Amino acid sequence: MPPLCQTILLLIASNVFMTFAWYGHLHNLSDRKWYIAALVSWCIALFEYLLQVPANRIGAQVVSVAHLKIMQEVISLSVFVPFALFYLREKWNWNFLWAGLCMLGAVYFMFRR
Repeated sequence: MPPLCQTILLLIASNVFMTFAWYGHLHNLSDRKWYIAALVSWCIALFEYLLQVPANRIGAQVVSVAHLKIMQEVISLSVFVPFALFYLREKWNWNFLWAGLCMLGAVYFMFRR
């Protein structure tokens, strides 16, 4: 598998874990003390780092760190919006779409030659 594809897949997986680490406790552990939620989140975040670090190392071989960061942010929002809508049951807001289009603009400007 090409390094860029490996990077993207690892970033997607790592962002799924991090989104659950950062926001999953709002749904699952809302009745628990904050430090319990923090401990659970840290345990989940470990898996994020086990994927994020290799993603960045592999990706840095084929794109710049700036490109990696933009890719990570786009993937982060692409993972977060469905998570917020379907898992946290947030209401749809058209601003999600507009923000996504702005992120596509950022990708365009970062990757154009």
